[in-house]
Amino acid sequence: MEIEEAAEKIRSMEVRGAANIAKFAASTLKEFALKVDSDFDKKMRKAASILLNTRPTAVSLFNAVNYVMNYDGETVEEKRNNLVKRADEFIEWVDTARNRIGEIGAKRIKDGSTILTHCNSSAALSVIKTAFKQGKKIEVFATESRPRMQGYLTVKELSKEGIPTTLIVDSAVRYFINEVDCVVVGADTITVNGALINKIGTSQIALAAKEARVPFMVAAETYKFSPKTLFGELVVIEERDPSEVAPEDVLKLPIKIRNPAFDVTPRDYIDLIITEIGAIPPEMAYLVIKERLGYTIFDTEELKLSAKHFD
Repeated sequence: MEIEEAAEKIRSMEVRGAANIAKFAASTLKEFALKVDSDFDKKMRKAASILLNTRPTAVSLFNAVNYVMNYDGETVEEKRNNLVKRADEFIEWVDTARNRIGEIGAKRIKDGSTILTHCNSSAALSVIKTAFKQGKKIEVFATESRPRMQGYLTVKELSKEGIPTTLIVDSAVRYFINEVDCVVVGADTITVNGALINKIGTSQIALAAKEARVPFMVAAETYKFSPKTLFGELVVIEERDPSEVAPEDVLKLPIKIRNPAFDVTPRDYIDLIITEIGAIPPEMAYLVIKERLGYTIFDTEELKLSAKHFD
């Protein structure tokens, strides 16, 4: 697959979800590297740059690209082999992390619980599915997750597993929150201070959960923690095309239409972050970034992850 074609799949959300984007980016760089026969470093850097510019909020994309691009070697063949090895390592990291999160998170789900989830997070669904497979009688409320309706994917997935599921519109969360025992959502980015950047509407759900004293849990692989925020960089909230939220006749009106893809949930609204290395409070985000990911500054503008991968 050509880099521009792959980038468009991410940009258009044909490939969606932080974990899927990360795996897709790693796999794309691997495939591209296998075709490069000259100017290896230059062409790989250009390919990485194109991928990074597709979804600025998705730190999983940043971490995937930086992990794979931390290849070394003297000859082109050595560099190619090392890059391929690192891409395979990262893809395995994604797959094993999701399963481990499911195992850890399921322990926090009590038998007879009703769970609310938002958007279509593979990590959050891993928690729910694992709890169900353990024999726990659970029910799920899933939001539509407008405007891209990722909730439709969620209810299809849960229904296929035989999990009792109710689809609700996003604005009905406050109406149903008192019927919910816990909230489990995914993450696009976790910042150094433990704040969550996730699908638009997440912060309102967290606010409703806090008011109703319903535990709000985040399922997030450690590659979704943002090293860049450790050095003061703010997370860019992506705003998408107005056509996603309004019909053509409304688009023609002399009005502004705003379509942010994500919002920020303060750490005070988060009870727990479930990662593949354990269930942690949001205040531990700094340690995850520093000890789990590792980092070095290679110039004044960019952050490059260390080559070490923690198993």
